[in-house]
Amino acid sequence: MFRKLGIAAFRFFIAGGGFSAGNGRLFVQSTLVGLGVGLVAAAFHWMIEALDSLLLHGIGAHASLLAQGTMLRGLTTTADWTDSRRWLLFVLPAGGATLAALLIKWISPGTHARGTDSAIYVYHRLKCRMSWRIIPVKAAASALVIGTGGSAGYEGPMTLIGAACGSNLARLFHWDGATRRRLMIAGLAAGIGALFRAPLAGAIFGAEILYSGLDMEYEAILPAFIASAVSYTVYALFYGWAPMFTMPSYAYDDGLRLLPYLLLALIVSLGAKFYIATFRRVAGTFRHVKGPPWAKVAVGGLLTGSLGFLFPDVLGTGYDLIRVAFRADAQGLVFGCGAGTAAGLFFLAFVLKVLATSFTVGSGGSGGVFGPALVCGATLSAACGAAFTAIFPTSFGIHPASVALVGMAGFLAATIRTPLTAVIMVAELSGNHALLLPTMWVCGLAFALNNGWSLYRSQVHQRESSPVHTRF
Repeated sequence: MFRKLGIAAFRFFIAGGGFSAGNGRLFVQSTLVGLGVGLVAAAFHWMIEALDSLLLHGIGAHASLLAQGTMLRGLTTTADWTDSRRWLLFVLPAGGATLAALLIKWISPGTHARGTDSAIYVYHRLKCRMSWRIIPVKAAASALVIGTGGSAGYEGPMTLIGAACGSNLARLFHWDGATRRRLMIAGLAAGIGALFRAPLAGAIFGAEILYSGLDMEYEAILPAFIASAVSYTVYALFYGWAPMFTMPSYAYDDGLRLLPYLLLALIVSLGAKFYIATFRRVAGTFRHVKGPPWAKVAVGGLLTGSLGFLFPDVLGTGYDLIRVAFRADAQGLVFGCGAGTAAGLFFLAFVLKVLATSFTVGSGGSGGVFGPALVCGATLSAACGAAFTAIFPTSFGIHPASVALVGMAGFLAATIRTPLTAVIMVAELSGNHALLLPTMWVCGLAFALNNGWSLYRSQVHQRESSPVHTRF
């Protein structure tokens, strides 16, 4: 009885009893979404950290060879190959992916729960109606996959979870379809804004990710701003306010540097096509192979584990690779290696990360492809940065770490078709706002050069192509 009275009173307050203006109602609705998503994001992060600490870094004794500066020794030293804990890296991703698939089968079968692509599909095709079961099931399944070394990001699950929070809040209070659409996007944006500690990029992402062309859901920008800001604030109360990655504030003070950045844009656009084509080919192969989903993800996990056994850095989120890329010095040297060796190692990391992500997520594993896109972009661009120091005159003042940051943004713009998000996000992720001009240059070129290729098949080209807008 008291629960019904409370809900009725709250509906009255939201519907106009407390705010007579529509903007007031929208503010309260978006704030509620942000509060809920922020708490869920903090809990999700805790789950991933706990499982990662217990399984991948605990039982599996996983460590980044590149971050430790021991990559060449780790690839060639016999003692490392015979370490029993390193052999666990071969089977851990398969075990976690299998448990996650069985969890989804037992608790929430038949739901659209792939990640960001599913959220986009639900928005365009299913009137933004999402089951509340997605929230706990997707969180637990993704934590299992990532915590056991699956090569995936947590942004895909979090966008789906955030979208489900917004959709179900609208359903709880019987708000209309237009409000449900806005709150679903606000929840999606809030998830990215919190987990990546990038509230502005998260808000733009929510409006931009639905379309592969230069279009966005502008009605949702205001609620996305509010929800993302609130979600980030709640999340930061638990995990702090510092950016995810740190690097010196390298300045852009020479127009000639646009020439190597032009070459960088071409390279990252080609790298983005390689990532997309590989992922689609692997996903298509697994989709056409007969067998239960848990068996497919087990095979994908074993393939990922085999790569992780050889090159442990590709397991998990892989964010250590970004930190390493941002530490490259002005001569392109990393860990005492020459520029050529450093470029080769970073390029190897790029290729293997693409394959590992394709095996993990393409086989049906629960996880995102947005985070791995950041890692792939940073490693490919760090390889370019190291090579550029040997190719271009020293008068250009090229710094490999700045090339890695700018190229990471261009790679993201090309792979998921969100150039505005990419420009803003790398600045918020790194705390470096001095490279906005070359970032804009590379993102714009890479977006155009990629010619509509996208990791997300559910994106439509523009608003007029969406059933949401063609029905009226």
